[in-house]
Amino acid sequence: MESKTLEFIATKYDANARLDVVITKRIKHLTRSNLKKIIELKKVKVNNDIVILPSKKVKLNEQITVDFENNSPIKIEASNIKLNILYEDKDICVVNKPAGMVVHPGAGNYENTLVNALMFKYKKNLSSINGNLRPGIVHRIDKETSGILVVAKNNLAHSKIGDQFSKHTIKRKYLALVWGVVRPLNGKIETLISRNKKNRQLMSVSEFNGKKAITNYRTVKVFDIKNVPKISLLECELETGRTHQIRVHFSYKKNPLLGDKQYGKKNIKFKKVDKNFEKKLNLLNGQALHAKSLGFVHPTSGKFVSFETNIPHDYKKLLDLLIKLSG
Repeated sequence: MESKTLEFIATKYDANARLDVVITKRIKHLTRSNLKKIIELKKVKVNNDIVILPSKKVKLNEQITVDFENNSPIKIEASNIKLNILYEDKDICVVNKPAGMVVHPGAGNYENTLVNALMFKYKKNLSSINGNLRPGIVHRIDKETSGILVVAKNNLAHSKIGDQFSKHTIKRKYLALVWGVVRPLNGKIETLISRNKKNRQLMSVSEFNGKKAITNYRTVKVFDIKNVPKISLLECELETGRTHQIRVHFSYKKNPLLGDKQYGKKNIKFKKVDKNFEKKLNLLNGQALHAKSLGFVHPTSGKFVSFETNIPHDYKKLLDLLIKLSG
């Protein structure tokens, strides 16, 4: 019997609900009576403190940890979800992921992910290195970020591409729209990034602890529009791939991404501005961040291959409007 640990942060939907209800929502096969036994065995913690009452009311942003025996593994169902495949062969496929799609199943989210779609299309022809919840998945991009991902169809391909990610030899470029003008216009952001102490779902720049994160960027264009804060279009190239890296780095620079609800600039006030601009900004499907290109050495041919994709429709409409309004 395999021992598992589930760790998650309570969301606004969990706040004020019973602890046992919140946990069983995330561990589908676990009954509340079984969970009661786990709690009695002191295997449930809230903010690292052992909990003995299943009826305890959960608070927003509390960190909940559950140690349990996984005697009924979660089964991920294949789903007939349309995929935008840019390239594929017997070893890999390159996918253009839309904003709003989660890459792989996780706590409380086992449907409509990229993995569900990949399982429908490729059945068992996916790598198994990352376990049954992440078949084929070598790397990730955020749910609300659109763009390119490479998927491995076998373990050899997975290992060879994964090694390139580990050695930071993968070439990854993103397009980002940020508030303000980044100084200097072209440069490198190099910091440590770790979990945010106040909200474990978020990341933050840390002075002493964390993992090294390096983002190279160049300013493609600055949009200067009357009665609107300046907006910059950036091309970013990652040397490392930390969680939320680009979003954290430009929030740290005081130039957060447009549409970023977690790290973004809240309550931007406009005096007089084209109503279409406000509408387009509100219609962004997530933050204005697109993984536009990905380059790596092909696991079989040994040749360097590179793939590129256009920005999604909502992002393009906003960009076209910025160009129009800035003259």
